[in-house]
Amino acid sequence: MRKPLLGVLSAVALSVAAFAGGTGTAVAASRPAAPAASPATATKAAVNFAGTVALSNCSGSLIRLPDSQPGDPGLVLTNGHCLESGFPAAGEVITDQPSSRTFTLLNASAGSAGTLRADRVLYSTMTDTDITLYHLNRSYAQIQQSTGIAPLTLSASHPVQGHRISVVSGYWKKIYNCAVDGFAYRLKEGDWTWKDSVRYTSGCEVIGGTSGSPVIDQSTGQVTAVNNTINESGERCTVDNPCEVDEQGAVTVRQNVGYAQETYLIPACFGAGNALDLDAAGCTLPKPAAARR
Repeated sequence: MRKPLLGVLSAVALSVAAFAGGTGTAVAASRPAAPAASPATATKAAVNFAGTVALSNCSGSLIRLPDSQPGDPGLVLTNGHCLESGFPAAGEVITDQPSSRTFTLLNASAGSAGTLRADRVLYSTMTDTDITLYHLNRSYAQIQQSTGIAPLTLSASHPVQGHRISVVSGYWKKIYNCAVDGFAYRLKEGDWTWKDSVRYTSGCEVIGGTSGSPVIDQSTGQVTAVNNTINESGERCTVDNPCEVDEQGAVTVRQNVGYAQETYLIPACFGAGNALDLDAAGCTLPKPAAARR
């Protein structure tokens, strides 16, 4: 997990059918050199850039939940460490925070389809997972009418080991292709610990700016995780160098291996109209401290 671009981490380290069909490392403090474009390989569900977004310092995606309707307000998914106000502290959960952040929405060929604007941070945390969900000021139907772009669908199923995946970075306009190698029981990086993280095979050596990229299952075309980190230099459990911790506490370091946070838990925490409900039956996302008392 690298420090976000543009110094966000300074406090720490320094149509209805189309609608229904429908992730990175923490980013470096100085902008890394842009990698060469890498088109997606042929897959069962063709993966392209449509529905992904570019943030000022990260990547993300316009997403819908399995039960979202065209008239519901749009949602953008990225990492918790991409939050404009800085990294949430370990144990911190942020909800309903005002925001006017903008996102560049991409079309299939990575061109700009328009600009999206948030009206609030619906949910953000780096505890157990690494996600931020922005609530937009327009509905999916309004967005699709003005841009021609439908949202990506968030899968409600656990990622599957061995499945081919694509990590689609709107920031770099680059697609990484690999597979789910397995799952880390706990992934520890600096002060933060994440549960049941996706581990990539080779081919997804993600870089700064890919934080928050959607991880798309090539067999379904749905978002199955959000890209968030890679072990850069082989160090043990430090910032930029996550380590795996198993049930017995044994630590494994895998240099140059990337990871993502599963997103199948998110749909259970939403009700009608894309309303966040952390008290809903089956919702296991971390809750704000006040709600835990």
